[in-house]
Amino acid sequence: MTPQLVALSIDAHDPPALARFWGEFLGWKADGDTTLLPTDDTGFRLRFLPTREPKTRQNPMHFDLTSDTFDEQQETVARALALGARHIDIGQLPEEEHVVLADPEGNEFCVTEESNTFLAECGFIGALACDGSQAVGYFWSEALGWPLVWDQNEETAIRSPHGGPKITWGGPPLPVKTGKNRLHFDLAQVEIDRLVALGATRLGAAEGRVLMADPDGNEFCVLG
Repeated sequence: MTPQLVALSIDAHDPPALARFWGEFLGWKADGDTTLLPTDDTGFRLRFLPTREPKTRQNPMHFDLTSDTFDEQQETVARALALGARHIDIGQLPEEEHVVLADPEGNEFCVTEESNTFLAECGFIGALACDGSQAVGYFWSEALGWPLVWDQNEETAIRSPHGGPKITWGGPPLPVKTGKNRLHFDLAQVEIDRLVALGATRLGAAEGRVLMADPDGNEFCVLG
């Protein structure tokens, strides 16, 4: 079986409203009230799941969105703000040229500068940038069958052979994980035993899916 990254699922207090924000912002097609289908080569959908849990910490993964020019970066930021996003401070330095924003429920994302050559060949969603160890980058490369496209100084990145965004892990120091992550991967067509052999942990099962954690303890689901 060829493993598939089916979706990035995002916990939300108002899933339909957050789906509308991201659907309008990305230009993706709605599949019902809480699922978005990509209109580019991203290769996975976005799903918004209901939760009552408050957001108490910075998410361990976020989108890096690309810009070809300074004016395009400013236009993207203005469009996001008009739809309900806001500027946030997560400790970025004054000399850094990317713009850090949060969606209406506080989920962070960045609009990168035109000089970001690392994402130059990617689409509008250039990367899903994650906190994570080198080992977890190796795990996801093997789990998904995506080759490593970066592996230096304990930082790793993978990308689907079919294109789309990179998934990156920044290496140490890693933040302390407290509670369940608000974002997680949904996988299909992958064997549970193989994931365990690669270093994953089985957490349980619910509603036709197996709940698991990667070697860094980040939750993900395998769909039945």
